[in-house]
Amino acid sequence: MNAGIIGTGHYVPEKVLTNHDMEKIVDTSDEWIRTRTGIEERRIASDDMDTSDLAFRAAENALKDADVKAEDLDMILVATVTPDQPFPSVSNMLQHRLGATKAASMDVAAACSGFMYGLITAKQFIENGSYENVLVIGVEKLSKITNWEDRNTCVLFGDAAGAAVVGPVSEGKGILSFELGSDGSGGPHLYQGKEDDLLYMNGREVFKFAVRQMPESSVNVVKKIGLSEQDVDYLIPHQANIRIMEAARQRLGVPEEKMATAVKRYGNTSSASIPLALSEEVKAGKIKENDLVVLVGFGGGLTWGAVALRWGK
Repeated sequence: MNAGIIGTGHYVPEKVLTNHDMEKIVDTSDEWIRTRTGIEERRIASDDMDTSDLAFRAAENALKDADVKAEDLDMILVATVTPDQPFPSVSNMLQHRLGATKAASMDVAAACSGFMYGLITAKQFIENGSYENVLVIGVEKLSKITNWEDRNTCVLFGDAAGAAVVGPVSEGKGILSFELGSDGSGGPHLYQGKEDDLLYMNGREVFKFAVRQMPESSVNVVKKIGLSEQDVDYLIPHQANIRIMEAARQRLGVPEEKMATAVKRYGNTSSASIPLALSEEVKAGKIKENDLVVLVGFGGGLTWGAVALRWGK
């Protein structure tokens, strides 16, 4: 039994924070942000909207797209590092709110790689026959842990949610290969402070790691299924920085129009980044039946993950 993505959905808050808005908050410029990151604007959730609210809306959209009822879900996996509170988990809150009465639930904390870890966890439950429908969500309200006085980080992040329903698909379709990794020695380069709960990042070190790991992992998952870079039809990289994304695209030789660039409109949304970009590209009709799609991400930890999948049910 093969596991694949049978439905996608996403949600972004209404409030738009542009680079010109950022110029009024910290000492930066629209040109500096665009040329170094590719980001033009990001979405910010209101004070009365928390992580579980973002996740709920994306989940509803994904379930509708998959034509799966909440009561038919066997498990809910939520990737996030900005939960509403330490417990109950966001997935547990969603289980009740969606009416997914028979679903088990748990959260996954692997920062920007979280959705990849959730996706591969779902794959195991489906392919071993334990579960049939698993909802995987990547969601963050990063605005609540952002230091709005740190110009090196506050310009990068935004709030969003992306979701995918994972279920059985035909032979030859779905998730064909994956790679997950972890390097705890990189923890000091990207972390949440114990004292103030704010996000801290050593941009130079994270950049060096990402421009090496993203292209390497992308190529690895393609080679695992006996194919080459030329066989990749679409690339969905973690939407962190256009220069890092370009490194992966050029290594795979994928044309510019075949790579998702949601980073322009939403910034880095951590766990939500890949499912948000995937959902947008699917809705726009850019990903076609039988396309070989590579998803690849990296995040705090440091962690990373990549997937090669054949699109379709």
